[in-house]
Amino acid sequence: MAALAMRPLNARTARRIDLTEMGFGGAPLGNLYRKVSEEDAQAALQAAFDNGIRYFDTAPQYGLGRSEMRFGEAIRRFGRDNIELSTKIGRLLLDCAPEEVTPEAFVDVPQKRIQFDYSYDGVMRSYEASKERLQVDAADILLVHDVCVFSQGSQEASDRRVRELFDDGGYRALTELKEAGAIAAIGAGVNEWQVCQKLLEEADFDCFLLAGRYTLLEQDALETFLPLCEQRDVGIILGGPYNSGILATGAVAGAKYNYADAPPDILERVRKIERVCNAHRVPLIAAALQFVLGHPSVKTVIPGAVNAAEVDANIALLKQEIPFSFWSDLRSEGLIRPDAPLPGEVSHAA
Repeated sequence: MAALAMRPLNARTARRIDLTEMGFGGAPLGNLYRKVSEEDAQAALQAAFDNGIRYFDTAPQYGLGRSEMRFGEAIRRFGRDNIELSTKIGRLLLDCAPEEVTPEAFVDVPQKRIQFDYSYDGVMRSYEASKERLQVDAADILLVHDVCVFSQGSQEASDRRVRELFDDGGYRALTELKEAGAIAAIGAGVNEWQVCQKLLEEADFDCFLLAGRYTLLEQDALETFLPLCEQRDVGIILGGPYNSGILATGAVAGAKYNYADAPPDILERVRKIERVCNAHRVPLIAAALQFVLGHPSVKTVIPGAVNAAEVDANIALLKQEIPFSFWSDLRSEGLIRPDAPLPGEVSHAA
């Protein structure tokens, strides 16, 4: 079994939450873009546990409950007390007619439709339904899901969802659940750091699951958001370390950046990073995975996997030896921000 380092989510929660430096992201097991067999899904979850991963994240959206149900089967094998678990609120799954099903990017889903609801009642109903699908008495972390511009379609729509969370009691529900010990930590899982900062400036949160937005290609979050997280002792769970593809595939034809074809400037920047990778014999995908863990606020990175082989590959990438000279060359060539913390920088300086 691989020895994965443990990092505390923060030092503020009533119960300490320790996350393995790599977690398991559950979106692919909701049949994201393609069907995943039950056998492969359970093998992926088991491989994660066998490799030492102890943090697992899912959401009702992922396959309209399918990911949560698959997690539930695995958790029965693992033992609930042996893992840290997060799921999300914001989408209720309602029974519907076949033509009303809202699969979004997922395939072979149950006959459900999504209804966004960030109210007090919506939070409570969502959490109860998630616990039933997961076959657990409680999650450890409960995250507000997708109040960002990317998911809501516009800044105005995003702002409305944030106001719904605070004005209609959703945040109050989260704090009541936390104070009652029904969950240990609250946060948000979104695609943009700007809405995380907006939430954090308005109320207290323990963590944020940030999908992309702090990667080998993007470090604008260093301007204001990540310093605020350090100041407030807020942990970051980092999803999307490959910017939806290009940092895994490289600058190949058809490479994806943020779920669309990569534009020319991004392709050129990745080519420049790849040249440094080649000079140091460092795989781009390993560099992308490890870079995010260099920031002290990033507690875990959660790449997805659809089978055991992909889990094993993720672990191998995390353990890939990367010389500090590689990181310093990226910095000196202006390919990452000069203020971006580098993996191993503290130990190297010492």
